Amino acid sequence: MSLQIKAYGRSDIGLVRSGNEDCLHIDDAHNVYAVCDGMGGHQAGEVASMTASDILRKCFGYLAPELTNDPALKVSPTLPPSGELLAKSIRLANRAIHGRASTEPSLSGMGTTIVAAALEADVMTIAHVGDSRAYHLTERQLIPLTRDHSWVAEIQASHNLSEEEATSFVGKNVITRALGVRETVDVDCRVVKVKPGDQYLLCSDGLCGFADDDEIFDVARQFRGDLSRLVDSLIQLANDRGGSDNVTVTAIEIVNVQESPQPELEAFTLEQEQPDTQEAEDHWLTRLAETAPAEATPPVSPKPGANKLILLAVFALFLAVAVVVLWVLPGK
Repeated sequence: MSLQIKAYGRSDIGLVRSGNEDCLHIDDAHNVYAVCDGMGGHQAGEVASMTASDILRKCFGYLAPELTNDPALKVSPTLPPSGELLAKSIRLANRAIHGRASTEPSLSGMGTTIVAAALEADVMTIAHVGDSRAYHLTERQLIPLTRDHSWVAEIQASHNLSEEEATSFVGKNVITRALGVRETVDVDCRVVKVKPGDQYLLCSDGLCGFADDDEIFDVARQFRGDLSRLVDSLIQLANDRGGSDNVTVTAIEIVNVQESPQPELEAFTLEQEQPDTQEAEDHWLTRLAETAPAEATPPVSPKPGANKLILLAVFALFLAVAVVVLWVLPGK
């Protein structure tokens, strides 16, 4: 049985901000989902997050086979094909954002976080940069699948502190990694096995920055049977906490899978690109820039025998008209 997924996502401006710099990416056709949280001010953050989403969409379009098989972009360790393409796409998004920020003064300093999932067969590759998060939602708990790239997370790990303790120690949280900040980027990846009934969440820090994991779980578990209510309730939770940030949430449910030998991979860091890879990425960015906004849809060929049916219909109509004419004329 082939992979089947249900997904629902929503992005909300919140109650304070005048604009939404988050970007929700849902690509059901290719089983790719992402949440991006832009930064930079004066709408630059919105440009960064939308650029990341646009690059993802183009990379998983008709150029996907070439991108996947390009040895100049090879990533290691070996990921599932969709996971490898996801990692390459995020690297390309980083260079695209950095390039615009470097050449357009109004966009200087812009960047975005990203957490993304690509699914195939019975595996899901998760890749992230920044502090947007992925979770596995079970009946009994909410399991983090990513670790924030932030001062708070680093203090937590190095001093064995709780998130609350680390936050009070550091003060204002600052992310330590984002797309667009530098020419190259480290991307954290992992591969998990999925099975029917599994549920996963992707969210920006507009949610997890204002509610802890237990609070998120307490709300999410009430609506596991309805993804739209689940997402809407989590966004409401964020807004009930003041809504001082944009908030974006996506819920993914696995309906069916196709078994595969692909193993799980523990979280690892795909380190920043070498000069030869950067050169290849620049070549691909040029091609992607020339790609139309939407994939061309091939014309639908008529089904075998369709032309004959059309001719028969026209002939039948002609006969009907002839009979009517012959019936009416004698009466004149």
